Amino acid sequence: MMKETYQVAEVQISYNPKFKAQDRPKINQSDQCYKIFIQQWDKGKLQLLEQCKIILLNRNNRVLGLAHISQGGVTGTVLDPRVIFSIALKANATSIVLAHNHPSGNLNPSPEDIAITKKIVVSGRMLEIIVADHLIITANGYYSLADNSQM
Repeated sequence: MMKETYQVAEVQISYNPKFKAQDRPKINQSDQCYKIFIQQWDKGKLQLLEQCKIILLNRNNRVLGLAHISQGGVTGTVLDPRVIFSIALKANATSIVLAHNHPSGNLNPSPEDIAITKKIVVSGRMLEIIVADHLIITANGYYSLADNSQM
């Protein structure tokens, strides 16, 4: 009987920031999140296509990083919990802040925005990752679902 040999790649995860933890921005309010998101957003797509990004936070609400999640069309993008939480887990984040833009400039969340936010919050609870907020971003401001008790 012949033994089969399998080639399997080893997966390694590392995190090597180039700055001290205390030098990272600390998030306490939604406007601080908005400033980080809008600074990193591709201005050429803000009013063109919907995109989703997340801010990754540690236990002290210090920013570990920002990650691009998806890009869609004019009226929607996918907020896939598997993608969101795979990135959060890899970064060892204890909480996240979601954001997606509305190219139309409308700051009001759609029923779909609220439903997917609640789904992601529930998914996060299972992983012990807090979904602290979900912002809707436009060129003229933002809307926080947490500030408006819609989480």
